[in-house]
Amino acid sequence: MPTDAPTAADLTQVPDPVVRQLAALGRMQRFPRNAVIIAEGDLSDTLYVILSGRVKVFVSDKDGDEMVLGTCSQGEYIGELALDGQPRSASVVTLEAAVCSIISRAVLRDEIAGNTEFAMQLIATLIARTRIATDNIKHLALLDVYGRVAHLLLNLADKRDGVLVVRERLSQQEIADRVGASRDMVSRILKDLVTGGYISMDHKVITIYKTPPSRW
Repeated sequence: MPTDAPTAADLTQVPDPVVRQLAALGRMQRFPRNAVIIAEGDLSDTLYVILSGRVKVFVSDKDGDEMVLGTCSQGEYIGELALDGQPRSASVVTLEAAVCSIISRAVLRDEIAGNTEFAMQLIATLIARTRIATDNIKHLALLDVYGRVAHLLLNLADKRDGVLVVRERLSQQEIADRVGASRDMVSRILKDLVTGGYISMDHKVITIYKTPPSRW
């Protein structure tokens, strides 16, 4: 259950001052690893600012097959679509122990009405997430599995010491969940990329040495 409001020390992991101000209005709750914070289809009406930890956002079907939409970590917020009062469009589960500040829809509405900066940031976040969703749909529809894996790795990579390093430590199953493919297929593709000298893999750290070809 939510407890007290976050203290100044609790909010140090939220770098954006506007989001930090919002998080200060909520109540803290701790979640263990693999805890479901939001369940797809629920009618809950709260927004969560992540103070620590990392979560996975995903959709699933009646057979339990998942498609991962992305991950969020400290300083980011999830559940903003609760504003429309409709059922949750995706599920969120913790990838590690997490602490969140939970803000009710009423508080969120008041903050939007009285804080232009936050209202504009919320709009920008929604636009960015819509662009990502559109991009993902496009690549799922137009690329084969190899192309989707290559696109995912490049999209998640940051430049470090002259090479690209995927910023998340992803298992083969996690990659498969994100590109809508089987783990075996992803394993074969990654092995081919390693053999071709395009990437290396060490304890889930993927380093990209040269851009994979558009087609395999």
